[in-house]
Amino acid sequence: MNVKFKYRFPVFPKFFVNQLYIYFFFLPGIILSQETDSLKTEDREKEKVHYETEDVVISGTRNPEKIVDIPYSVFKTDKKEMKYARNVSVKDILNDVPGLFLQSRYGSHDVRISIRGYGSRSNSGIRGIRMLLDGIPETDPDGETNIDAIDYTSLEAVEVAKGNLSSLYANAPGGVINFITDLGFKNNFLKLTNEFGSYQLRQNGLKTGLIKKNYRFFLSYSYRNFNGFRNHSNEYINLVNSVFQIYPDARTTFSVLGNFASGLIKLPGALTREEYENDPYKAYATAVSSDFKRDLQKGRIAVRYNTSFGNKNENDFELTGYGKVYNLQATTNTLYTYSDKNVYGAFIKFVNKSSIFSRKNQFSSGIDYAFANGPISSYANINGKKGDDLQQQNKEALTNFGIYIQDQFYIYKDKSAIFFAGRYDNMKYQNDNMLFGLQNSQRKFNRFTPKIALNYKLTPLIALYTSYGYAFDTPAAAELENYPYSSNNGLTTLNPDLNPQKSKNFELGIKGNFSDRKIELEKAFFEVTLFNTIVDDEIVPFVINDKTYFRNAATTTRTGVETGLKIEMFEGLEVQANYTFANFNYDKYNAVSYSSGGDTINENYSGNAVPSVPKHLVNFILNYEVKLNKNFTGLLLADMDYVGSMFVDDKNSQSVSDYYYANFLIGANAVFDKFNVLVSGGMNNIFDRKYVGFININANPELPESARRYFEPGEPRSYYLGINFGYTF
Repeated sequence: MNVKFKYRFPVFPKFFVNQLYIYFFFLPGIILSQETDSLKTEDREKEKVHYETEDVVISGTRNPEKIVDIPYSVFKTDKKEMKYARNVSVKDILNDVPGLFLQSRYGSHDVRISIRGYGSRSNSGIRGIRMLLDGIPETDPDGETNIDAIDYTSLEAVEVAKGNLSSLYANAPGGVINFITDLGFKNNFLKLTNEFGSYQLRQNGLKTGLIKKNYRFFLSYSYRNFNGFRNHSNEYINLVNSVFQIYPDARTTFSVLGNFASGLIKLPGALTREEYENDPYKAYATAVSSDFKRDLQKGRIAVRYNTSFGNKNENDFELTGYGKVYNLQATTNTLYTYSDKNVYGAFIKFVNKSSIFSRKNQFSSGIDYAFANGPISSYANINGKKGDDLQQQNKEALTNFGIYIQDQFYIYKDKSAIFFAGRYDNMKYQNDNMLFGLQNSQRKFNRFTPKIALNYKLTPLIALYTSYGYAFDTPAAAELENYPYSSNNGLTTLNPDLNPQKSKNFELGIKGNFSDRKIELEKAFFEVTLFNTIVDDEIVPFVINDKTYFRNAATTTRTGVETGLKIEMFEGLEVQANYTFANFNYDKYNAVSYSSGGDTINENYSGNAVPSVPKHLVNFILNYEVKLNKNFTGLLLADMDYVGSMFVDDKNSQSVSDYYYANFLIGANAVFDKFNVLVSGGMNNIFDRKYVGFININANPELPESARRYFEPGEPRSYYLGINFGYTF
């Protein structure tokens, strides 16, 4: 395997980075020779600093581990941070996670999530990041995710593991996000949630939880209606989420997990620069006349069996099976499409904890399987109505089979561990033209992606870590659609030229939390991560006649720094500051585009910046929660986000300006014996800043610059009020 890894840290001296990297991999020998000194140092440290005993555990990295023990950049939100917030979209939940960049296309839908550039190419859905709900994949077998079925009011926490996790999950070069249902309740409860806001936002819901010695049950229902801040952007959705757990004995858990979503969203479309400048909240005229929309019904049920065995419960076993049904009606300027998809999947996992040469060792392995199939039927779109004639009909089948292994060997007690992981994936795409069978086509991709990492704890709650590994990111089924000028001139349904993008990923970081009462520091959490990624055959979008296709077009270098700091100055007052630096450029990019007449245009984009990725991203949050008396708790929260300028296309022909916006939230929670009332209200975009909230990358290259539809506006100033009623029994 030919490794061409390059260090490119423009803001840090190469010598500094190289020395740290060498230090990490010679560290095991240093540790083993200095055990006695280390013990003495630990004693001195314990006298100086009071360590927090709270252990934050992450499960999205396949095995439940404390954050400090994982050689990844990891962040976890919790119920405390979410209970007062406006939980309408994923952006409300994750916008302040260091290293995440979210662009909201249509209010609460089609949010583009990118981590270290992965996901930034997607104009619809989420790519390059594995999305889970309670550990069950929301991501389809081809790596594309639509998270319409997640009820954000039902969550207890969200785990975000950033960086390359392709050695554990399929299509996860950017990381993993795991949404966790609120199962932490200790008493039976019933809660009514209500939220009202600008643009006729209304969200109402019901949550209940029942708990006994040997079972636990959670059920939530939520309804949301929103007219939207743009013309032709109204929506509604019904959401159900449920979890039922049985504990036959102390070692075993049996779970049934289900969710359902049904809703409609109107799509206003993207704007030209002139349209955006003159009236940013108008809709694209064709989006109105052709009634761009998505009407969806989506359901999933999963069954999970967990058990541990052995004299000391040193072995864990998990078996999970799930099935999903997805029905979608969607319209474009020419087509009215029905998509019916069934997804079946299962995964099995085994974990063994033992000792090797008197050192702790944890070995895990697993198998994943997922299959999706169903017809896609398209009719003519006649002024937003379905035509009578069937234009095209395809039957699509997707298969993903993967097997992974991971070993965590502790070199010295609980201070230092080395990780080895690897995953083999086999992807198969089948697309049959049910009208013209000669166009039937199949594509297969497979690859092994290894990774090595080292974690060293400077103190019980502060760790240095580093890793190097390979990633493999296959095209989504929608990205494989063939185009008229491919090597076979569009003869088959699947593009014969599009292949997976491959990358080599390095990261180096430090993270932890501590407190020091001598300087009146109640608690502090921090993380700093440096990363360097080389992407070969990067998949990028391009547009022909207002239709998006994809191609392998570039070799890209992504270099950056992610920093996060959260300080509790004194009890109740938290200050959080995040900064992300991203220097992403195309090293080699010979682009081919096509005029409206089909003429080939060759251009060299080498050295250009990757579009839709800001070089600088800043979050600042001030959070003060105070207990007024034994019954009342109050909250004040203010946050400010700054987003640097970005290019809108690979050519770097146009850019959007940098921008900032500020939000404010106030809330109060009153508890009276078994009853509680929580009231919160807030204002987003306080200064009513005008900004581009979503970039439609590489739009309409066959048209003049002035006619290209790159721009979709961000939300203007808005208000909201929430009133929740709770009862425990």
